[in-house]
Amino acid sequence: MSQHRFYIPADIWNPESLSLDGSEARHCAEVLRCKEGERITVFNGQGTEAIAEVSSLESRGRDIKLKLIALNKTNRPPAFITLGQAIPKGKNMDLIVQKATELGASQITPLLSERTVVKLDGAEAEKKRAKWQKVALEACKQCGQNWLPQILPIQSVEQFLSSQSGKKTPADELLLIAALHPDAQPLKTILESDESNPAARPQASTILIGPEGDFTPAELSTAMTAGFRPLSLGPIVLRSETAAIYALSVLGHELMR
Repeated sequence: MSQHRFYIPADIWNPESLSLDGSEARHCAEVLRCKEGERITVFNGQGTEAIAEVSSLESRGRDIKLKLIALNKTNRPPAFITLGQAIPKGKNMDLIVQKATELGASQITPLLSERTVVKLDGAEAEKKRAKWQKVALEACKQCGQNWLPQILPIQSVEQFLSSQSGKKTPADELLLIAALHPDAQPLKTILESDESNPAARPQASTILIGPEGDFTPAELSTAMTAGFRPLSLGPIVLRSETAAIYALSVLGHELMR
């Protein structure tokens, strides 16, 4: 039987003095009813995990002391993948964040496009971002992922593209936008057409996925002007969540080897 997994943030991770507090401690003691002497797994979201033994439950779940048994490190994914996802209706964003975490995305930026039905701002937007960060954390616990993706603040497509143009990116970063566009090509074709070094694989990629109805022509044009290449996901018009999972799966297959 697999061991229960718990999260200790990297900024308080100390292998010499491991402990659970707050919601993780309550979940361990009150929900899962872990006992003294039981072995669990803890991870810091930055590639390190430890097998530990519950050594003290004296504080009734408020602070659980752990004894280190073994320490393991997971290499960073071969490619740093950023998903820029237009927020879909309902709870589909939860699904996208969950699957993006399982598929190895390093960063997720929720986007508000002109065709996005959901409208968020201020405190409500931050509340949603925090919720999706929690979804990513729960996905890490469930699937054994030791690298916790960062959920960036919600922003418009224009803001995102503007920030992209102003930041320093790796020379080989692959910028893609899923699009129903005559010039859109499959990922393999795009990689093979890279004349600089066809045998190399980019170490970073940003993929933009639009809402139901796709990005507007103006948004697509702005993205392409910023260096994003139109990516074909096949002849079938996919739902937004399906497109995200498909695109990340293909990117993982090509870049994570």
